[in-house]
Amino acid sequence: MIRKLSSAQLTFDIVIALAWFLINGVAGGIRLSYFAVAFGMGAALAIRRLSPTLSLAVAWVASLAQVGFGISPLPANLAILAVLFATTAYGSRALRWVAFASTFLGAGVITLTLVLPTVGGAVLPGDTVWGPDALAVARSALVIFVGSSAAFLLSWTAGLLVRIWRQARENRRAAVVATEEMVAEQERVRIARDMHDVVAHSLAVVVAQADGARYLGSKDPAATDAALATIATTAREALSDVRVLLAQLRHSQDDGPQPTLVDLDRLFEQMRGSGLTIVQQTSGTPLPLGTGQQLAVYRIVQESLTNALRHAERDQEVTVHFGWTVHGLDLTISSALAPAKTTRTGRTPIVGAPAAGHGLAGMTERAALVGGHLTAGVDTAGGGSRFVVHAWLPERAGLDSAVPA
Repeated sequence: MIRKLSSAQLTFDIVIALAWFLINGVAGGIRLSYFAVAFGMGAALAIRRLSPTLSLAVAWVASLAQVGFGISPLPANLAILAVLFATTAYGSRALRWVAFASTFLGAGVITLTLVLPTVGGAVLPGDTVWGPDALAVARSALVIFVGSSAAFLLSWTAGLLVRIWRQARENRRAAVVATEEMVAEQERVRIARDMHDVVAHSLAVVVAQADGARYLGSKDPAATDAALATIATTAREALSDVRVLLAQLRHSQDDGPQPTLVDLDRLFEQMRGSGLTIVQQTSGTPLPLGTGQQLAVYRIVQESLTNALRHAERDQEVTVHFGWTVHGLDLTISSALAPAKTTRTGRTPIVGAPAAGHGLAGMTERAALVGGHLTAGVDTAGGGSRFVVHAWLPERAGLDSAVPA
């Protein structure tokens, strides 16, 4: 496995390895075997980050060659510590365990290299094999093995800690990126929802006023002028709102002014001017709602009246009921649907009901965002067919949305 390194990293590793080879090679005198071992250790040191697998293999080859040459451990062998560190910090999972096993195998090789020559001169033949000299050699071997293993394991553990730290840093960075993407997506959804509410409502009003002006024509110039004035006013307001939303798409800035409950009267007047007959009903004592709740109320009423303008019977009343409780607002908007028509199959489906598109989904989401809930559907009680939107909006966003109105 070849890892990608920057030019500076690769140059640094090569320079360090070259210096290590020159220092240890010269210290070994003119013996070629010393130069070979120093070169192998330097090569393993040079590629420890570039290819940890190859580095560990080269270190093993150099170590076995050293044993074959009968050379005792050298200062050049300290490069093995850096190789074990790199294999754990940058290598694969399998290589990490190979390096872990190498710590004990390497300690065993070092122990045998140092102890075997001593055994040849210290152990006596026959029944004296387990004498005091043999026990001293065994103790020495144990000390060498434990010391070498501890040094190798310390380097291996340090590499593992660096790897864990690096992975934790990458996870934190990925979490930050994911959070930023989630926030950006939520902002895009919010802007799309606002765009739908503004454009759908404004175009519905414009279409209704334009149809009225076209039918009136020259018969009622005053009504025609009023319709055209409403079209112009609605178009200007929609254009202003769309510009604010587009600016939010281009730049990160605070939200512009949002409609509140005070703006409902102007909304009712505008929708009445478009041909709706709106009956506003209020029960209970109004509560001071927060900005988020007021915006949700306005948008839900706006979307419901827009759907009524598009789908409901114009000569039937649209009822908007504000039911105030001690916990919040129970909002109900009811509009009459177009009469049913019998099909060839004999069924009488409900016609004129709004499709479950962006509008209903947006209203449901707005209610949920402030801790409430919303339902919408056809009500056939009383013999007629009415489309009813019912929303429960708590006084505070943290209030349990299950509180009955």
